[in-house]
Amino acid sequence: MWIIAALIFIGILLMLIEMLLVPGVGVAGFLGLSALAGACVYAFLRVSAPAGIVVTVIVMALLLVMLYFILREKTWKRFELNTEIDSKVGQEQSSVTVGSRGFAQTRLAPMGTARFGDVTCEVKSADNSMIAARTLIEVIAVEDNRILVKTINE
Repeated sequence: MWIIAALIFIGILLMLIEMLLVPGVGVAGFLGLSALAGACVYAFLRVSAPAGIVVTVIVMALLLVMLYFILREKTWKRFELNTEIDSKVGQEQSSVTVGSRGFAQTRLAPMGTARFGDVTCEVKSADNSMIAARTLIEVIAVEDNRILVKTINE
């Protein structure tokens, strides 16, 4: 009798793994259904026909309960990502104006990241040249949320 309970437990566990962890692969689902079917067959062959019928009814009821909870909308709401992005593009870049001075954090080839005081943003070399990291730069234009820079020769 413990073999039947173990097969049912393993079958349900594999079905849950198929639904929640590796959906779409099918291996865990197939093994889970095989374990549940094995429990039914074992009950029919090794215990008795009435025991097999009872085990089959229990397995079918468990599968129907699982199907009910899977198809409910509330079940999957718990797994959804509920965070919202409320930042706007270019908010930090608006504080960078023509004449601002900073340094290239990454190599500009011709685009990269630069830092102007407390603001880090993406910039582009005005003449499409490569600018090494940690080079002093100055903003010469801001066009369509694109910041154009040149090196400062001191």
